[in-house]
Amino acid sequence: MFEGLTEKLNNAFKAFRGKGKLSESDVKAGMREVKLALLEADVNYKVVKEFVNSVTERAVGSEVLESLVPSQQIVKIVNEELTKLMGESQSKLTVSPKPPTIIMMCGLQGAGKTTHCGKLAGLLKKDGKRPLLVACDVYRPAAVKQLEVVGSQVGVPVFKIEDSKDPVAIAKAGVAYAEKNGLNTVFIDTAGRLEIDETLMRELQDIKAEVSPHEILLVIDAMLGQDAVNVAKTFNDMLDITGVILTKMDGDTRGGAALSVRYVTGKPIKYVGLGEKMDALEPFHPDRMASRILGMGDVLSLIEKAEKQFDEKKAAELEAKIRASEFTLDDFMDQFEQIKGMGSLEQIMGMLPGVKPGALKDVQVDEKAIDRMQAIIRSMTPAERRKPSIIDLSRKKRIAAGSGNSIDDVNRLLKQFESISKLMKQMSGVVPGKGRGLVLPGMGGKGKGKNKKRMRF
Repeated sequence: MFEGLTEKLNNAFKAFRGKGKLSESDVKAGMREVKLALLEADVNYKVVKEFVNSVTERAVGSEVLESLVPSQQIVKIVNEELTKLMGESQSKLTVSPKPPTIIMMCGLQGAGKTTHCGKLAGLLKKDGKRPLLVACDVYRPAAVKQLEVVGSQVGVPVFKIEDSKDPVAIAKAGVAYAEKNGLNTVFIDTAGRLEIDETLMRELQDIKAEVSPHEILLVIDAMLGQDAVNVAKTFNDMLDITGVILTKMDGDTRGGAALSVRYVTGKPIKYVGLGEKMDALEPFHPDRMASRILGMGDVLSLIEKAEKQFDEKKAAELEAKIRASEFTLDDFMDQFEQIKGMGSLEQIMGMLPGVKPGALKDVQVDEKAIDRMQAIIRSMTPAERRKPSIIDLSRKKRIAAGSGNSIDDVNRLLKQFESISKLMKQMSGVVPGKGRGLVLPGMGGKGKGKNKKRMRF
C-alpha cells in the first residue's frame, strides 16, 4: 500500500536533509519534487495544487527556516497537511437512536460492494450489533447467492424476496422484517453497473426516498485512481453520500484515491478494505494513514490488531508455563494462530516504524512459512510436542515425511523453538500477547542463509 508514493516522497525529502538551514528557494525546489510525487501517484491535480501551496506557505515561514533541524519540521508539516487532507480524524458510522440503523451500500460493479456489505456487517456483529443483509441487486446473476454466501461466512442473516424484480419494495420489506425481528442494523446491498447511468441513479434515489437510510456508503475500488474520484463525485452529486469505503487498498501502490476522495466530495473515508478475507476491513484513521504514507509505520493499528488476538486466560497460562520451563511446541503453535489472525506478515511489517515499503522489495516474506511450521508440529506425537529433546534422527525422518517437508526444515523449526524458548524464559515477566508477546517466526522468508529472521513487537 502506497509503496510508490512513499518512496517518491522520501526521495523528495532528501533535498532538505543534511542542510543546517534552508532558504525559501530550497523549500520551493523540494516542494516541486513533492508535487511531482503526488501527481505520479494519480492524486487529483486540484488536490495537489492546494496541498503543495499549503505546505509551502507553512514551510517558508519561521517555523522551518529558523528551525535547528528544518528537514524534520518539513516532514512534520507534510504529515499534518496529509492528515488534514484525508479528514483529520476518524469518522464513525451514524447510529440511529431508534433502531434499526439503515445503511445503504452503493457503487459500480467489481468494486467489492456485496463482499463489503458482509465484511462491515461482520465487524458490527463483533461489536454487539444484530445486523441484517437485504438483497436488492435483482439484476446481476447470482448476486443474491453471493450475498447469502458472505452472510453465512460472518453469521449474518440475509433477507430476500424470491422472483421479485422491485428493489425498492425489497428494501422496504427488509427494513420492516428487521423491525419485527429485533435486528438493529440493516445493510441494503444495491445493484451496481459497469458504468454510471441514469437508470442506476434513479433506482438508488428511489430506494433512498423509500427507506431514508442513515448512512449511504459508496464502495470504490482504490486502484481506479483518478476514475475513483470521478465516480465518487457523481454518486455524491446524485445521492449526497455520507461516506466512502475504499477497497483493494492493499493493492494500491499509488494512493491517489485515498488522498483525493475527501477533498473532492467533502465526505469522509470511513473504512478501507485490505484483502479478500472477511475480516480484512479497517476503520480509516487519517493520521495513521498519513504516517504509513510517510514510512513512519502505524504502531497504534498494530497494537489494536495484537490486542484483538490476545486471550488473557491463555496468556496467563502461557506465562506460568514459561516460568516453569514448560513451554511446548503446542504453545508455540498457538502463537502462530494469533499471528495469522492479525493479517499478512507483509501488512504487519508495513506497520512497523522505519520499515518503508521500498525496503520490502528485497525481502521475500514467505506467507506459507507458518503453514509449513504448523504442518511439521502436527506431524509430531503429543510426547514429541511436549518434549522436543526426544526427537532423534529417525523421528525427524518420520516427521519430515508426514508433513511434506525436509529434515533440514524440521531441524530449523526445532532450532527456532529452542532459541525462542530461551528468549521467552528470560522475558517471563512480560505477559505474552499484549503487544509484545507475539512471536513472528519465518519473517526472513526465503532470504539468504538458513537462519530465518525473527521479530517481536
